[in-house]
Formats: sequence, C-alpha cells, structure tokens
Amino acid sequence: MEELRSAMEEHMDQMADLVHKLSAELRSGLRPAYENFIGFFHAIDWKEPWLLGLLGFHFLLLLTTITSRKNLNFQMFLFLLALAGVYLAERLNNLLGKNWKSFAGQNYFDPNGLFLSVLWSGPLLFIAIIILINTLFSLCHLIVRWKRAELRHRARLSRNKQE
Repeated sequence: MEELRSAMEEHMDQMADLVHKLSAELRSGLRPAYENFIGFFHAIDWKEPWLLGLLGFHFLLLLTTITSRKNLNFQMFLFLLALAGVYLAERLNNLLGKNWKSFAGQNYFDPNGLFLSVLWSGPLLFIAIIILINTLFSLCHLIVRWKRAELRHRARLSRNKQE
C-alpha cells in the first residue's frame, strides 16, 4: 500500500511539474507574439492613401455583407468573390511587390506575403466566415420551415382520412 501511495505522489509531482512548465511556456510564448504584433503595427504608415482605400474597401464589403444578409444569391456571389481574392493574393503580392514605388512609401510586399495576408486575405476570410455562418443560419431556418410544412401536410392528410 505504501508503494502505491509513493507512486501516486511521484506521479502527482511529475504532473504538477509539467503543468508548471507548460504555464511558464504559455506566458512567455504570448509575449513575443504580442511584441511582434506591436512591431508590425508600428512599422506601417497608416496614413498612406492606398492603405486607407484598402481599409475602406474592406469596410464597405463588410457593410454590404451585413445589409444583404437576406439575399442568399448575392451572399454566395460575395462569398466566391472573397475566396477568389484570397486565392489570388499570392499573384497580387508579386504584382504589388514589383510596382510598390508607384503607390507606396515603402515596400510592404515581402516574398512570404505576410503583409498582404494580414491586410488583404485576413479581412476577406473574416467576411467569408460571416457569410458562411449567415448561410448556415438561413439553411437551418429553411429546414425548420420545411419540417413545419411537412407536419401540417401530414396533419391535413390524417384529418382527411378520418373524415
């Protein structure tokens, strides 16, 4: 019995040590990510006209997505448009990287495409997720309407059979 207690205490000590190490890594792991984000944010000149235009484009697209939430066909068009924009992001990054001097104060377009992924693809994916969630809610509502109609139809059939 003493051996079992000793083994349990040893196991608990190991688990506590693992939890302590994991929490220490998580705490130190978020600080570099935060510092990288702040550095990224401060490295961008947010007053450049093309960046303001890009942010305005994303805002208008989000507003259009929200206002057209009842029109599923238009929502699917916006969904495909957003996904096409994400698909073409690599080509867009290459094109903008070659011609950045004509519209930007500095070259934001690295070969890995981080800048364009954050400021172009990220918002487009966010809008696509909003459209997807809206479509799922609409489909659930449609299924409920269909099931209610089916139940009403069955009730009418059973009343007609009884008469």
